[in-house]
Order: sequence, then C-alpha cells, then structure tokens
Amino acid sequence: MTTAAIRKEVKKYIDKADERSLRLIQAILQAEEVYDWWDDVDKAAKASVKKGLKEAEQGKLTPHKDVMKKYKKWL
Repeated sequence: MTTAAIRKEVKKYIDKADERSLRLIQAILQAEEVYDWWDDVDKAAKASVKKGLKEAEQGKLTPHKDVMKKYKKWL
C-alpha cells in the first residue's frame, strides 16, 4: 500500500474516531517530535564526540583498569 493510500485510509478512521482514540493518535504523533538534545550541542562538542567514537571503533581505547590506576589518587 502506498503512503498516499495509507494516509487516505487513516483520514477515514480519524473522521470517525472517538475522543480517546484521537488522544492516543495525538500522543503517538507528538512522541515522534520528541526533543533531541543532540540538536543543541555545539559544533565543537559534536566534532569531539565523533572523533572519540571513531577512535573507539579503531580500537584506540585505554582500558578502565589503566585509567583507574592513573587517577586513583583523586578517588
């Protein structure tokens, strides 16, 4: 079924729907518009995160135990 056909069919249901069903549909549609914090992160921070993810994928990681040894004095 095409998107246009689905839209047409859904409109028929909405026109006949009771208040409860309409509120459920509204909640589903609003859930799709959920705020994404990533959109508000500045470019430099995004670049830093992306660089870190790339390094992790390349295996450029420091094991947790090594980090804990290095910074143990601050714990």
